[in-house]
Amino acid sequence: MLGTLDIIVLVAYLAALFAMGFSFARKNTSTEEYFLGGRRFSGWVIGLSLVGTSISSVTFLAYPGDAFRTAWLRFLPNLMLPVAVVVAAYFFLPFFRRGNTTTAYEFLEERFGPSIRVYGAATFIVGQIVRVSLILYLISLVLQEVTGLDAVWCVVIGGGVVAVYTIVGGIDAVIWTDVIQTIVLLLGGIVCFFVIVNALPGGIEQLIGVAVADGKLAFSELRDGSLHEVGWNLSLFDKTATMMLLVGLVMFLTEYSSNQNTVQRFCASKSDADARQAMFICALVSVPTWAFFMFLGTALYVFFQVFPTAAAEEMLQGARKAEEILPYFVAHHLPGGLVGLVIAAALAAAMSSLDSSINAISTVSIHDVYRRFARVERSDRHYLRVARIIAVVVSLVMGGGALLLLATETKTLQDTATIVLSLLAGGLLSIYLIGFFSTRGDARHILCGIAGTMLFTAWTILSARALLPETLSFPFDLYYAGFLGNVVMFLVAFGLSFFWLSPAKGK
Repeated sequence: MLGTLDIIVLVAYLAALFAMGFSFARKNTSTEEYFLGGRRFSGWVIGLSLVGTSISSVTFLAYPGDAFRTAWLRFLPNLMLPVAVVVAAYFFLPFFRRGNTTTAYEFLEERFGPSIRVYGAATFIVGQIVRVSLILYLISLVLQEVTGLDAVWCVVIGGGVVAVYTIVGGIDAVIWTDVIQTIVLLLGGIVCFFVIVNALPGGIEQLIGVAVADGKLAFSELRDGSLHEVGWNLSLFDKTATMMLLVGLVMFLTEYSSNQNTVQRFCASKSDADARQAMFICALVSVPTWAFFMFLGTALYVFFQVFPTAAAEEMLQGARKAEEILPYFVAHHLPGGLVGLVIAAALAAAMSSLDSSINAISTVSIHDVYRRFARVERSDRHYLRVARIIAVVVSLVMGGGALLLLATETKTLQDTATIVLSLLAGGLLSIYLIGFFSTRGDARHILCGIAGTMLFTAWTILSARALLPETLSFPFDLYYAGFLGNVVMFLVAFGLSFFWLSPAKGK
C-alpha cells in the first residue's frame, strides 16, 4: 500500500495536471485553438511533446518486461526512427505544411478523393482505440500492483484523470502536459535504475557481467524456454535482425506520414523549421530513452537473479505477465516517497499517449468525417461542442477496451501490440508514398489496393490461426504483416494504374 508521502506526491502531480488542463480551457473558443493551439508552438516544445506521445506505457512497462523475460531483439525496430525522421522531414513534411492543413487525411482527398480520406481517417480511429485501450490496461497493472485497488477502479482512475484535462484543455493541455510528463517519466525510470545498481553487491559491473553471461543483451528470441540469438538474413518465417529493422522502418515511415498524432504536431508548429526541429529532437531523445528502459528490464533480471522471489520467477517463466515486473519491483523494493514518484512516472507514460490520441481522434472525427460529410454548414461553436462529446465517448470506449484486456490470458504484450497495430495499418504507407511521389493512380486503383490488402490481412489471420487447409496457408511471422500489407497495396494500386487508365489519360 502507498505511504502518506507517496500519496502526497501522487496527488500533487495529478492536481498539477488538472490545473494545467483547466488553465488552458479559457483559450479554447474555436476548433482552430482546440485542435492546433493557434499554430504557434516552438520546435522544442513540439519535439518533447512528440517524445511523450511515442513513449507510452508500452515503453515504461512492456519494454522492461520484454527485456526482463527475453533479450533486446524487439529494440531493433527503434533504431530506424532517425532514418524515418530524415525522410519525413524533407520529403513528407512539405505536403502537410502547405495551406492550413489540420489532419493527415486531407491530403488523401486532395490526391485521391473523399472515399480514400474516409478510409484513412477510419483506419486511424480504429487503430488508436486499440492502442489507447492497451496503454490504459498497462497502467492499470501498475496501479493495481502498487495500491492494491480493484482492477476496475485502476482503469477508472487512470483513464478518468487524462480524459478530464484533455477534454477541457484541448491541444494546449495535451502538448504542455506531455512536456512535463516526458521529464517525470525519465526521472521515474532513473530512480528505479539507481536503486537497483545501489542494491547489487557488485554494482554496475555485476549488472553488465551477469547480463552478458546470460545473453540478456543480445538480439535473441525466446524459444522453447531458452534464448536463441537471431541471424541477419532475410526471412518471412522467423524473426531476424534485418527483418526487424525493416519492420521498424515501415512502422516509423507510417507514423510520420499517416498518424494524426504526429501530423497534428507538424500542423501546430509555427514554421516549417520548427516542425523539422521537433522531429529531430524526438528522434534524438526517443531512441536513447527506449534503450534505457530496455536496459532497465535487463537490470531487473539481474536484480532478481541476485535477490530471487517466487513472483519474479513466475514472470520470468511466463506463468505471470512479464509487464508486472516493474510494478512488482516498485511496490516491494522502493522506499517511501520514491514509490509515489515512480507511479507518477508510470501515469505520465500513459497519459502522454492517451491525451494525444483522444484529442487526435476527436480532431479526425470532426474534421475528416463530421464537418466534411455529416454537418457541413454549422457554426464553429457547434463543431467545438461535438468535438468534446466525441472525446468523452472515446474515453469511455478506451476504458471498456482496457477492461476487456484485463480478462485476457496473454503473458506478454509487446508482441501483441506490434502485431495488432501492423494488421490495422492497412497499407497506408503505400497510399501516401504513391500520392507523394507519383502522379499515377486514382481512387479506383487505391480502393482495389485496399480490397487486396484486406483480403491479404484476412488470409493472414486465418493462416496464423490454422483455420485454412494446409495448401492455402503460408504461416509467415505476423510481425511482417504490416510490411507485406504495404507491399500488396503498392503492387495492386500502382500496378493497376498502368493498365486501368484514368478517364483523362484514356482518351
